[in-house]
Amino acid sequence: MSSFVLYTITGLGLAGLYFLLASGLSLIFGLMSVLNLAQGAFFAVGGFAAWMVMDLLGDVPLDLRFVLAVIVAGGAGAAVGTVVERGFVSRIYGSHVRQILLTLGLGTAGVALLGGWFGWDPRILQQPAWFVQTTQIAGANIPNSRLLILAVAVVLFLALMVFLTRTRHGLIIRAGVENPSMVRALGIDVGRSFTIVFALGGALAGIGGALGAVYFNGISPGLGTDQLIYAFIVVVIGGLGSVPGTAVAAVIVALTQVYANNYLQAGLGSISVVVLLAVVLLIRPQGLMGRVRP
Repeated sequence: MSSFVLYTITGLGLAGLYFLLASGLSLIFGLMSVLNLAQGAFFAVGGFAAWMVMDLLGDVPLDLRFVLAVIVAGGAGAAVGTVVERGFVSRIYGSHVRQILLTLGLGTAGVALLGGWFGWDPRILQQPAWFVQTTQIAGANIPNSRLLILAVAVVLFLALMVFLTRTRHGLIIRAGVENPSMVRALGIDVGRSFTIVFALGGALAGIGGALGAVYFNGISPGLGTDQLIYAFIVVVIGGLGSVPGTAVAAVIVALTQVYANNYLQAGLGSISVVVLLAVVLLIRPQGLMGRVRP
């Protein structure tokens, strides 16, 4: 029983990272029809931004320094997302092949730039002492870092839902996901919403990178790219443009992966996730909470 609890909470922590990486990806594709293959680079940028804060602010108490590192990671991700959207993607809306090639190139270049700057070996992120301790839940010793990642993901999910349902820009984004042509017909400037979505996706990925450096015991240039395939699977299973669907799919994918690796055989987690994707596509091609557009 204790092993099951440990695997479950560890899987939920991994689900939190998948959600942070996939939610912005889902909104970007749902609203803008842009398959952002540079999202993994945003993740890595956030991780290295957090590492730099932890390294440079050595005189600041460790707990406060980590909080600042996560905030800076989100800001760095948002800044990179804004630059990518305004400087590059905004020039080629409507051309899907060029968008894929562009974001793939930017993602590859971003990873190479980070590798040339920081090196390819993982950089270990300093953590407050509480993170490396454990909390006993139902007989299982759960690393506190997993609980923190899960808590941050839940808080950001709730904040994202409030933004999408209670603010003007959030309502425009939701309407744009459902019927972008109608939003344009109403005379609403969707260009600003596009920038906000890219910045929001970058911020979530950046925070995910900071927390991913904790979960994976270090941040490397290619870490976000390695996790990007799982983020795409989460987006497809959850339904394009659906934040609740992304959250549910992140939990399902992460738990499937962790359970398969620990109860069946190490390495079967990735295969199990692909099988899960195939089953969902056969039964419900639009995803668990996606809608079929007229």
